[in-house]
Amino acid sequence: MLSKSEEELMNYLWKLKRAFMKDLLDLYPEPKPAPTTVSTLLKRMQEKNFVGYKAVKNMREYFPLVSKEQYFSKQLKGMIKTFFDDSPAQFASFFTQKTEMSASELKQLKALIDDQLNKK
Repeated sequence: MLSKSEEELMNYLWKLKRAFMKDLLDLYPEPKPAPTTVSTLLKRMQEKNFVGYKAVKNMREYFPLVSKEQYFSKQLKGMIKTFFDDSPAQFASFFTQKTEMSASELKQLKALIDDQLNKK
């Protein structure tokens, strides 16, 4: 699990795919965090096995070890387990009722579900 600040940094890394510290700092809006702060976040993310690096001369080139899709899938499964009694159906019910989806969006969602049913 990543903290909010780690997720922000991870999003930058997913966007760039491979990046040096300067590249990551450049993506932050002003006021930019201190390089030591970003370095600390990267170290924690390495310890959690989310980020790897390759030494290039005297610098480190960072890269994600987990895809955005893998991370989001794990987060969503955890949320369903925690908030919806491990029931995807309860989550889907909440999602479709509380997000005020249009008829067109609901039809698109139904088509996605029908497609998955046909594959199984």
